[in-house]
Amino acid sequence: MRFAVERMTVADIPRVIEIERLAYSTPWPPSAYRKELQDNPLAHYIIVRDTHAQVPARAMGPAESAPKRPFPLSLLPSRTAPVGTPELASTIAFAGLWLMMDEAHITTIAVHPDYRGRGIGELMLATLIGIAYDIHARNVTLEVRVSNIVAQNLYRKYGFREAGTRRRYYSDNHEDALIMWTDDLESPAYRSEFLRLHTALVARLRAQDPD
Repeated sequence: MRFAVERMTVADIPRVIEIERLAYSTPWPPSAYRKELQDNPLAHYIIVRDTHAQVPARAMGPAESAPKRPFPLSLLPSRTAPVGTPELASTIAFAGLWLMMDEAHITTIAVHPDYRGRGIGELMLATLIGIAYDIHARNVTLEVRVSNIVAQNLYRKYGFREAGTRRRYYSDNHEDALIMWTDDLESPAYRSEFLRLHTALVARLRAQDPD
């Protein structure tokens, strides 16, 4: 599988910040991600790597000396670069959620501009929903800009519905946010539709692997 999903680690933060600055006008500071990864047991963050992308060799620090843990519910096989050798993949996207009581709140999804339109955002959304199942969340919720129709359509595809509006939610331009929620993840109808979408997504991503 060309696109591999891994748990985010502290070593990933510089690249995560780089992607976020390309994707958003008000990125989080590196210290915020460090705190999320080190001090928040309810936070779950992932990255996506393009396993066919070559990146320059560099020295590995202590945070990179151990293999990364795959996310709990494996929708796709993960890949870890061999310890002590140059990385053979580059990070192209990241996402995260918090578990709040029995709700999984998606905090961020970002894709490098060069990889948009290739199913990477959908891969991360499906992975986060898979994590929500694994941590026994009943629903998934998020905020999305009222102007971001592309993202809204993806969320609706995965069963999110509008549940309200947060006025002037975004600090850069005071745009409103739609609050969106899924139905009960454990309902037979939702689980069946999620599995159907997952199967179609895997087929789409496999089709991007070169012969």
